[in-house]
Amino acid sequence: MIQPNTTFKSFSDFYPFYISEHSNKTSKIVHFIGTAGIFILLAATLITKNLNFLWFIPLSGYGFAWLGHFKFEKNKPATFKYPFYSMTGDFLMFWHLLTGKLSFADQAKVKN
Repeated sequence: MIQPNTTFKSFSDFYPFYISEHSNKTSKIVHFIGTAGIFILLAATLITKNLNFLWFIPLSGYGFAWLGHFKFEKNKPATFKYPFYSMTGDFLMFWHLLTGKLSFADQAKVKN
């Protein structure tokens, strides 16, 4: 198991840790909803040309993710220590969940 205090030199080293911090099914669902919300808000901004939608992107992304960590995972979000790796991990996990490479129910295993 990768320790939370590990210093990661690359995203490929970080991602297994990131996935291990998302083993709770409900937390993964909440993360998925928050990331989907980001894409919906971006689309709404482009379609309506209303920049006010952009204010809600951090609320959707961080709000749902932090809810997942504090309420369901009972761990500290990696965002606090690795903000860019964590954001990248969130989008990649969203893609893996969307494409079935990662299951909502599995204990944090990405299929090859």
